[in-house]
Amino acid sequence: MHSIHITTAKKILDSHDPVSISFWTSKGEIQTYNDCISLRYNFYEGTRNVKLRPSGQIRKIRDICLFRLNGMEVFL
Repeated sequence: MHSIHITTAKKILDSHDPVSISFWTSKGEIQTYNDCISLRYNFYEGTRNVKLRPSGQIRKIRDICLFRLNGMEVFL
């Protein structure tokens, strides 16, 4: 399994290409979103809005909680 740094992951997300991400929620659960697009990044909060393409829903996630992007492990 390959791994990438969080800054590389942010560049991939900022390209607005469809990606698959896994992250921890505030309750410690693991969520996986397939076929989602990053819409907006809030530098001050460290959050980003992602759009789930199949359903059209928009969700907010914290970049620091991201641990997998397109099957690659994300490290700090």
